[in-house]
Amino acid sequence: MATAKQNLGEWGENRVVKKCSCPKCKKTRTLKQLPPNFKCVDVICDFCGFLAQVKTKAVKDVDKLPKKILGAAWGPQKERMDAGIYFPLFIVLKADRKSSIFYLPVDYQDRDIFVPRNPLSADAKRAGWQGYYFDLTKLIDEGIIRRVL
Repeated sequence: MATAKQNLGEWGENRVVKKCSCPKCKKTRTLKQLPPNFKCVDVICDFCGFLAQVKTKAVKDVDKLPKKILGAAWGPQKERMDAGIYFPLFIVLKADRKSSIFYLPVDYQDRDIFVPRNPLSADAKRAGWQGYYFDLTKLIDEGIIRRVL
């Protein structure tokens, strides 16, 4: 049984697949969802192979980007960054019946926006697991993230 956050994430991925064309090849209806728990990416273009992450957040105002948004597991993300691999990011905001999609290309990403969280405590169900969040404050202030829908 999926949690409310998992359902929200699934909804956001579906929204990107249905509403966005591929940023690389510009074809429509070519973005497809990858299987759940695929590390660091959520959608692929089945024409050109473009890969991207999708992060979805419930908000009050879909026109205003949040200052931070939760990522996923820190370990795989850090490994990719250490290898110089970054993926574009779709940020889907949802409020009641409204939604918006913002896009952050790789060119504007650096290590500073990826902030590791504290590992889960020894009492937690997934003790020791460590996540991260995206610190969007710098990007919002500089107007780097663009709205797609």
